[in-house]
Amino acid sequence: MNHVSAGLTSLKTTLVEFAVRYGLQILGASVIVFVGLKAAGYLTRMLDAWLEKRTTIDVALRTLLVRLLRLVVVGATIVIAAEKIGVPVASLIAGLGVAGVGIGLAMQGVLSNLIAGMTIFFLKPFKVGEYIDVLKEHGEVVDITLFSTTLRHTDQSLIVIPNRQISGEILHNYGTKRQLDIEIGIAYASDIGKAIDVATETVLADPRVLREPAPLIGIRKVGDAVLTISARPWVPVPDFEQAHLGLYRALVEAFREHGVDMPFPQREIRVVHAETGATRAVLGAPVVKVN
Repeated sequence: MNHVSAGLTSLKTTLVEFAVRYGLQILGASVIVFVGLKAAGYLTRMLDAWLEKRTTIDVALRTLLVRLLRLVVVGATIVIAAEKIGVPVASLIAGLGVAGVGIGLAMQGVLSNLIAGMTIFFLKPFKVGEYIDVLKEHGEVVDITLFSTTLRHTDQSLIVIPNRQISGEILHNYGTKRQLDIEIGIAYASDIGKAIDVATETVLADPRVLREPAPLIGIRKVGDAVLTISARPWVPVPDFEQAHLGLYRALVEAFREHGVDMPFPQREIRVVHAETGATRAVLGAPVVKVN
């Protein structure tokens, strides 16, 4: 019991001495950390609100700047708090610098993504909400981070591409709108002017179709049995699939309503009898020639 009591007394004495010697430093460091974190939150909210009013700054760049400010404020808070409790900050920074070299060599891929992400943020080859095609992948840009870019395909699946794969590649940016390519065949006997007018009226009646740039509508192909009417309007990226399906139906119904003939394939087949040379016409059958 005496040994236990002596041990407890010694521990108590040690804790009291530690509290007397370092208590004020620890309390001061705790206050610094508390105030620093509060300041980081307040400053980042102010910066975010200020940047949000600047329409020229996109969401991804705004998020990056807010995160960098928070990182700087929190880092400065930690350094000041460490110095308050007696940690040799200069030696610590030097040690972190040496360790950073080794970490950098081990994380070359991550650093490449980081540098590429910074390039994307500041050069802005694309923005959130735009439709791009890169590395044989395509979709709407839904998120840009320092390390990767996320695309949403038309089937709602997500494609995450490391930024280092995007940087330096040929990139097709459709922007916030895409052009539909719709083709419908009409008979040669149809009134071409009427067909184009009906197609134009039908396309412009769809609220998803943009008025600027104006839709391109006219004869696209001259085939063996049909004239192909082409309608190429622009629609916002999110409406691409629904507008594509809806306009096909609307055009077919409009052509039927206005008497624009849409022929189905027909063939006239002549079968020549080998002995008599007689010829008989058969509709809808393949050409058969008997020698």
